[in-house]
Amino acid sequence: MDSDCILAYDIGTTGVKTCLFRMTSTLTLIASATKEYPIQLLPNGGAEQNPEDFWLAMRSTTELVLSEANVSNETIQGISFCSQMQGLVLVDEVFRPVRNAMSYMDQRATKEMKFGILHGFKIEGINAFKLLVSLWITGAVAASVKDPIWKYKWVEKNEPDNFSKVRWWFDVKEYLIAKCTNQAVMTKDSAFATFLYNSRKGKGNWSPLLCKLFGVRREHLPKLINAEENVGGLTEEAAKFLGLKTGIPVFGGGGDASLIGVGAGAVSEGDTHIYAGTSGWIGTVTKKRTVDINARIASIVGSREGYYNYFGEQETSGKCLQWVKDHLALDEIDLYLEKKKITDGPDAVYESLFEFMFDSIKDTEPGSQGVIFTPWLHGNRCPFEDPKARGIFFNISLHTGKRILIRAVIEGILFHKRWILELSNQKVPTSKTIRFVGGVARSNFICQMLADITGKTIERVEHPENVGAIGAAAIVALGLGKIQTYEDIKKMIPVDKTWVPNPKVKPVYDKNFSVFKNLYETNQKHFAILNS
Repeated sequence: MDSDCILAYDIGTTGVKTCLFRMTSTLTLIASATKEYPIQLLPNGGAEQNPEDFWLAMRSTTELVLSEANVSNETIQGISFCSQMQGLVLVDEVFRPVRNAMSYMDQRATKEMKFGILHGFKIEGINAFKLLVSLWITGAVAASVKDPIWKYKWVEKNEPDNFSKVRWWFDVKEYLIAKCTNQAVMTKDSAFATFLYNSRKGKGNWSPLLCKLFGVRREHLPKLINAEENVGGLTEEAAKFLGLKTGIPVFGGGGDASLIGVGAGAVSEGDTHIYAGTSGWIGTVTKKRTVDINARIASIVGSREGYYNYFGEQETSGKCLQWVKDHLALDEIDLYLEKKKITDGPDAVYESLFEFMFDSIKDTEPGSQGVIFTPWLHGNRCPFEDPKARGIFFNISLHTGKRILIRAVIEGILFHKRWILELSNQKVPTSKTIRFVGGVARSNFICQMLADITGKTIERVEHPENVGAIGAAAIVALGLGKIQTYEDIKKMIPVDKTWVPNPKVKPVYDKNFSVFKNLYETNQKHFAILNS
């Protein structure tokens, strides 16, 4: 094959998915491979990964995609990353990790957060001075125990020997960029997620005031770059390790919250996308730096200079469907009846079983006979932050069967998306047509239900489960000058299918949704009693 190719590495929580794209007027996926790696969940709330696992997974998947596509490494024109965000990878001066990477899921730094921001005179439970200064400088505030700043402070307090060796504070992809290029950099979206970045117009740099306020050493923070910036060529050592050509340009790329929207083709001001993978979110492209503290929605720095994503996060989205498949569906609807052994990797297994499950409930009635499910199986972030919130099946009767329960779970996930969408709309108008992406978007059944519940026209791109990698590949195309603007990215990512709302089912969904929104408030104190 003599055409231009791009390698995009999607660095997830549970594994690396490496995608090889052919770059013409569109981006065509020609091969992909996934390699899983472990995450260590510790009794104190810690969640750690070995950074070497990311690097080894890159090597094995690179070899697989080149072999599958029968492509020479001479055709690779550029490399980039889409990555999990808000991790902490602390390295020394030669980029060796001084300890395991702390995942975004890590929540052991409760004491550090309490000392750092939950003391003194408060607004919304947060130190008033630090809240106001943070909102003024960065447009957001480190108000979650999972935020990287508290992980950094935890290492400083609890592992002083490790902390004394630290030269650079990286997120996951920044560590991999350093392994590829021997350069210490951080893209601005990753920098924003540290809440030490000055995102005011005309600034775009680290904030010395916030570093001082939170006790972060400025010299630990790397050089800031844009997503489409060429960091440098692949070093000889990295090229040999990955089985690639020395000197291939490596671009900054972005975090999943930035590049999934790009891969969805939601790149212009006012474009909204909905993502439903393990977690989920609603994002609308805006030029305004906006925050809604009550609803926990804020403008986060995206991959495009001068633009933000007005962003509300759903803690568990597709993860609820996995729970249903594993714990509710298997016996009654005979999900494993055919006893087929499917060995094409986790995506193929899940897609096959989930499609079977959705097909089994296609004749259930909208509104699930009044049964409502709350999708807060691992707490929630938006529009309320509560790690103690949990799932509820509400209004079950003697006539409620498992198919109804399964449908109620899907409706509950989508009601929560509608909730975030309507709150988002109060400050940043969402688009009438929405791009729906992530593994859950592979289901036509759910796409139609999303249109019906939100009242929005829903569009899906090809390979919605790979949009992070598609976004990273589009960034490479931009960095190489193959396209000139972010608007050109939309032309490279065509729509696969469209769904319009069915007005007949609106009344029942509106009725259930009105109850859904009240279930947290009426049960908040019960969650606190049961899960403290």
